[in-house]
Amino acid sequence: MNKSDNILAIDQGTTSSRAVVFDQNGQILSQTQKELLQIYPANGLVEHNANEIWRTTYEVARGAIDLCNAKVSAIGITNQRETVVAWDRETGVPIHNAIVWQDRRTAATCKTLISENLEPMVRERTGLLLDPYFTATKLRWLLDNVSGARTLAERGLIAAGTIDSFLLWRLTGGRLHATDATNASRTLLFNIHTQKWDSALLELFEIPEAILPQVKNSADDFGYTDTELFGKAIPILGVVGDQQAALIGQGCVHSGMIKSTYGTGCFTLLNTGNKLIYSNNRLLTTVGYRIDNSVCYALEGSIFNAGTTIKWLRDTLGVIGSASETAELAAISSKHSGVVFVPAFTGLGAPHWDPNARGAIYGLTRDTGPSELVRAALEALGYQSAELLSSMQHDGAEITRLRVDGAMAQNEWMLQFLADITGKDVEKPAMVETTALGAARLASLYAGVISSVEELDGRWELDCRYRPQLPLSERQKLLHNWKKAVESTISFSTKP
Repeated sequence: MNKSDNILAIDQGTTSSRAVVFDQNGQILSQTQKELLQIYPANGLVEHNANEIWRTTYEVARGAIDLCNAKVSAIGITNQRETVVAWDRETGVPIHNAIVWQDRRTAATCKTLISENLEPMVRERTGLLLDPYFTATKLRWLLDNVSGARTLAERGLIAAGTIDSFLLWRLTGGRLHATDATNASRTLLFNIHTQKWDSALLELFEIPEAILPQVKNSADDFGYTDTELFGKAIPILGVVGDQQAALIGQGCVHSGMIKSTYGTGCFTLLNTGNKLIYSNNRLLTTVGYRIDNSVCYALEGSIFNAGTTIKWLRDTLGVIGSASETAELAAISSKHSGVVFVPAFTGLGAPHWDPNARGAIYGLTRDTGPSELVRAALEALGYQSAELLSSMQHDGAEITRLRVDGAMAQNEWMLQFLADITGKDVEKPAMVETTALGAARLASLYAGVISSVEELDGRWELDCRYRPQLPLSERQKLLHNWKKAVESTISFSTKP
């Protein structure tokens, strides 16, 4: 691969499939995107049509290549994590809709396992908690509820995995069933110490190992695309979960560096280097990336609803016409309205991990209008982020950098509030497509164009820095009100 060659980054996300062609300097040559239909069979259930995932992914990849009319020499893939799909090994046809990471159908299963005191064992091996968010219970549900699925699985006639595995299968014409260590580490089936599928966990969740993919490094040889797809066979040299891709794209490759992505949800990852930190505050210990069989670990906090909250204000309530209006509306709202919005539409993530919590708005008066609701929604992201950073520090982690990305990171009002409420400088990069860039960087790394992962921090460029301006006393008061609102929400939501 030459330094003049370009890389196609496939970014298959929760709400859309995207493709970006980067040159070797990380500059965008072309990009395409298609929205993905969200399927809600019942309250708390979220699915995707796996065939639509493949169709839109192929169309945007083909479109991005055609748009730039440039030579693409390698592909990097990044994907929504934890979402699971199972398919027929012979035909490649999915046996059911993909079950999305947001789905809560296995909450009762997780509750039962917790009551049996199994969470400590699971957490020690995986770094994760027993929650419907992760893949294993969803995969077990598929095997138990799709007619004939378990019998087929035990006979080795179906394959299953996260979305990256499904895309690799389709891209390689069914020649490769693989994943990378970051995606594997989100399944509740992968031992982050041994870096292998764990036999005790497979037995616990009743998952036959034969249906699972081979686990590779994040920068690795993932085979070649079928020649019929793009007119030639293109090597796939990087695969990584979307949040870890952003960690790499943000150049957060040294211990103490944080990236926080504000998209459909919000995901905050702190690089802890080769140090595996178990949280006392219900944060997740996960694989940040694995290069040349060397593991970089991360501490992660997840907020389930970020962009979905703004989408709810726009599409369900109709209080805004577009997300771009939110910064202006927040700025003109009553500063001391006292409205607190807890957007627990699909439960609360870290550090609470309450799948039964549901959204609530406190402090409404006759004067409350669209601007106050919008401001409260944006403030909720800041409050939840502050909780995550505080939890990380209480776990003994040092924070040296806070870098943000995602669609909502274009909202300057939100970023200034984030700096105010966390008391940290907030850095926004010049290149906002950090998730896709991370996948491209991994492909470049395996191809030898980038000499080492540590080089990526030097390639990162600052666009804007937001410094805290809120007095400490005001910050503490706001966080105290937020804490009361969350406690009330949990208390109400968990009543029988």
